[in-house]
Amino acid sequence: MTKREPLIDERGEVRELDDAFFAKAKRGRPAMLPGERKVRMNLMIDADVAQALQAVENKSAFVTDAVRKALAR
Repeated sequence: MTKREPLIDERGEVRELDDAFFAKAKRGRPAMLPGERKVRMNLMIDADVAQALQAVENKSAFVTDAVRKALAR
């Protein structure tokens, strides 16, 4: 078995992707383990809170951290 050329070279550049790569390629990322999966929740928040959250880049992580801190009290 021959050693395959790495996808990324020492300069951080991605090599030309060939037919062999696409023959084995799969869409998406691998499924997460059940304990690591996120859970979708729909909830209502006040308009001023929603407006303030617009400035936050990763809203999900921000809210998760805030709720964890609040529940730890």
